Amino acid sequence: MTDNILVSYEPASGEELWRGKHGDVEAAVSTARRAWPAWAALPLTSRIGVLRAFSNEVRRETEPLAELIAREAGKPLWEARSEVDAVVNKIDIAVQAYAERTGKKKFDAGINGSAAVRHKPHGVMVVLGPYNFPAHLPNGHIIPALIAGNAVLFKPSEKTPAVGEALVACFHRAGVPEDVIQLVIGGPDEGKALVAHPGVDGVLFTGSANVGIAINRKLAANPGKIVALEMGGNNPIVVIDTPKLTDAAALIVQSAFTSAGQRCTAARRLIVKDSVYDDLMAELVPLTRKLMVGDPLGEPQPFMGPVIDNDTADRLSESFLTLVTAGGRPLLHMRRTVPDLPFLTAGIIDVTNISDRPDIELFGPILQVIRVPDLDAGITEANNTRFGLSASLIGGTPEDYGRFWANIRAGIINWNGPTNGASSKAPFGGIGLSGNHRPAAYYAADYCAYPVASTEVDQPRATIGVGLRP
Repeated sequence: MTDNILVSYEPASGEELWRGKHGDVEAAVSTARRAWPAWAALPLTSRIGVLRAFSNEVRRETEPLAELIAREAGKPLWEARSEVDAVVNKIDIAVQAYAERTGKKKFDAGINGSAAVRHKPHGVMVVLGPYNFPAHLPNGHIIPALIAGNAVLFKPSEKTPAVGEALVACFHRAGVPEDVIQLVIGGPDEGKALVAHPGVDGVLFTGSANVGIAINRKLAANPGKIVALEMGGNNPIVVIDTPKLTDAAALIVQSAFTSAGQRCTAARRLIVKDSVYDDLMAELVPLTRKLMVGDPLGEPQPFMGPVIDNDTADRLSESFLTLVTAGGRPLLHMRRTVPDLPFLTAGIIDVTNISDRPDIELFGPILQVIRVPDLDAGITEANNTRFGLSASLIGGTPEDYGRFWANIRAGIINWNGPTNGASSKAPFGGIGLSGNHRPAAYYAADYCAYPVASTEVDQPRATIGVGLRP
């Protein structure tokens, strides 16, 4: 980043991929404020029609966009293609969610005529996107915001600006006015300026807890600005009695190491009942050792690509060593496979004997294992976190799952499934440091428009029947 120029590099090669100028926040906000009333005044069907055209535009660009995601975010091409599919599929889901969550309601109010509930857009919404799903996750905010009639200022992660640019270009080619959705290139300074700008009516953020907390603190005295925060997790996957340990191991690997562990719903902690520990590790460790780590565009396709950059790889390597130094027992060492490039193998470490385990989100392929005597202890350990995004129970009976579901503090709770891969047809969010009770996905419509209650009579009718002098 030099002379107001932002540069993006391919994690897998270290080569420059893209460069561009930082955005002008003041100009972008001013332009959006002028543009959004006309967009909001369009019939809802017209806005939806334009966004369906966007879906078709993305579908036509599936392969180039997937390759760009793979190159800039470092995820394997097979996974990048699934991300593009999620972008395409978002339109129908968001349309249905808008109708269900914010649809017009009218009912009789007796002699007073009728009453109605409708929703209005907030105005200018800022979307701050992450690097791990540089198209799908910001799109999950952008589409509901545009359907509701808002203008959008999208600042992609400074690590994946090229994908952000390509996504916005698809909106413009589909017919969304260029002033209604704008790309704002930049880093933390531009992000802070957008959050604080008085012309911005809402901030929709996906990223780390530290940044989300800073946004929340900055806007604490400004209740008029809507804020939706999705901030990741220190997610538990709990394994108790099950005859299907091979399947359990596969679910754990999917949970912990898909996207090289760079998912907010990734399992960070594997909590295992003592009686199944040895047999489960005999399945899990060899399976994890087989995971291919390699070039996202390589053949055969790897399970994991690199993490996002060398700084991230260095921090994860240091974190693994710190856990070992604190008393953790490595079951599978995490290794750097290519000098000076951020390729990491998956690491598994038993941290049962670490008395003060760090409650942080290690955003990468590190799985911490904790042994417990029974399900109740597993639930207690699973809740031993300030986060509360995703949790999963593997094994047990329906009664065990009922107890698990009732007592786990999380916004996503699964049984015999991975912690990740949440459906866009359901709400997506958590509690504690994972969010601020404004879940995304199907419930994104809730924070993209506000309800307006009306009582409506065709002629004024009123009398004062008490308290008047004769």
